[in-house]
Amino acid sequence: MDPIQQQFVQLLVKQQISLSVDQLNQFELYYKTLVEWNEKMNLTGITERDQVYLKHFYDSLSVSFNYNVSQVSSVADIGSGAGFPSIPLKIAFPHLKITIVDSLNKRILFLRELVTQLGLSDTECVHGRAEDIARLPKYRDQFDLVTARAVARLQVLNEFCLPFVKKGGTFIAMKGSEIDEELSEASFSLAELRGKVVKVNRMQLPIEESIRHFVEIHKLASTPAKYPRKAGIPLKEPLVKL
Repeated sequence: MDPIQQQFVQLLVKQQISLSVDQLNQFELYYKTLVEWNEKMNLTGITERDQVYLKHFYDSLSVSFNYNVSQVSSVADIGSGAGFPSIPLKIAFPHLKITIVDSLNKRILFLRELVTQLGLSDTECVHGRAEDIARLPKYRDQFDLVTARAVARLQVLNEFCLPFVKKGGTFIAMKGSEIDEELSEASFSLAELRGKVVKVNRMQLPIEESIRHFVEIHKLASTPAKYPRKAGIPLKEPLVKL
């Protein structure tokens, strides 16, 4: 174990997460595969190894610091990009059944290759717009936990993500340092999509000390039939009270 991995392990131990040698090897293979594919397509602007471990791997696992992922079975990750946070969560919590939805086919090809390389079971990578996939019975109102990391503003994210959450399940939006305005403007979309903010957890990323917020939203009832609206509309016309 080199110093970067050692620091990663020590930071996680503080959060009651312990990794086996095999899991550490999976993270290292993830890093190598990410950098290799990043030369062919734009997956991430962060490629320095220590930064990937901190700003991608540790940051992804931070979903579990204030939320009991051990009690969750199914997870949908919407707009996952290069697999964050779902793939690090799957490595650390192998029992999870993961569904990744992303609109860019090149990213899905990368993720399918990554899943194969890492030997991950119960991990499905779905190509399509969230608004379209959420209308399919296989995915609608089906997941214990839904995540999204830096995809869009909260009032838009709610329409992308809450249709995937089962009644009684949870949507966690991973956001940056400024959250108050987003929470305020998202109140109407939450009501429309049967969601309720139950808490907002704040974290300071170790070493570089940037602020993260985790908006935890409880799904109160099944998604109304009119949502999500057609692909592209939520971004162009976010839900607001008229």
